[in-house]
Amino acid sequence: MSIKPLKNKVAVKYFEEEEKTKGGIVLPDTAKGEKPQMGEIVAVGSECCNEDGEAYVKVGDKVVFDKYAGTKVNIDETEYIILSIDDVLAVIE
Repeated sequence: MSIKPLKNKVAVKYFEEEEKTKGGIVLPDTAKGEKPQMGEIVAVGSECCNEDGEAYVKVGDKVVFDKYAGTKVNIDETEYIILSIDDVLAVIE
């Protein structure tokens, strides 16, 4: 199954969380906390471009997004978040 956002929406796959700290300590599930506010764009809606037709983001871009934005969905045991392009705060280069 695939995901295709509509209009000005993007689909983002969360980055995998680190299982260990930098010092090598393995973190239990209870210590991991909230999901990161970063992920990778996996699909882009048709209206995610400026007046010149240039896309704001593209598939594969690593982005930072607003903490309380979007709708979380699970597809094939992978968690995605569907965001408005306005909720994408920055592209990580």
